[in-house]
Order: sequence, then structure tokens, then C-alpha cells
Amino acid sequence: MNSQFTKLMRILLGAILVIFGLNKFFNFIPAPELPENAADFINSLASTGYVLQVVGIVEILIGALLLLNKWVAFALIVLVPISVNILLFHLFLDIPGISGALLVTIFNGVLMYKLWPKYRPLFN
Repeated sequence: MNSQFTKLMRILLGAILVIFGLNKFFNFIPAPELPENAADFINSLASTGYVLQVVGIVEILIGALLLLNKWVAFALIVLVPISVNILLFHLFLDIPGISGALLVTIFNGVLMYKLWPKYRPLFN
């Protein structure tokens, strides 16, 4: 995974995760207008008082690992359920906002593909 392309993907994915993870705490990116079902879902997660914060912390940690090029294979596999849920949220509740979700999911998939030899023992 030493090509310039995969390095750029890793850094971009790491930056996206750190920025959006921090946004869950500091709200420096204004929230877009969401359809009613999507807004209800996000509001229910926010009303728990912990779900969005935990996701934010995990996103920041994964993003930091990617940016620092440490434990990349581990970070990417931990990111899978998050990226799938982001994609499904936009696919079913907010289709106009799906571009960012696709980007994160595709970057995650491509980077995991590039590291496939590290994951192979999991499937033996």
C-alpha cells in the first residue's frame, strides 16, 4: 500500500473522519436540511446523549490512525460498520447527501482491497 494513490486515499479518508468526528463535538460544519425521517433518526440518536459522541470519538481515532499510518488494517476494519451505516442512512433516508457516504465507503473498500493479504488469515 505504498503507491501515491493509496497514500492520498488514506490521508483523505483520515482527514474526512477527523473533521466529521470533531464536528460531532464542536458543530463547525452547519447541518444540512434533512428530510423528516432522516431528521427524526438523527434527533433520536442525539437524544440518547452518547451515541453520536461515541461515533465521533471512534471516527477521530480511526482518522488519526490513518493519518499517522499506524494500524491501518485494523482502523479500516473497524471503519466498515460505520461506513456501511453512513451509506445505508443516506441510501434510505437522505439520498441527496449520498455522495460523501459513497466516497467514504469506496475509499474504505479500496484501501481494504489493497491490504487484503493482511485480512486473509481472518477467512481461513
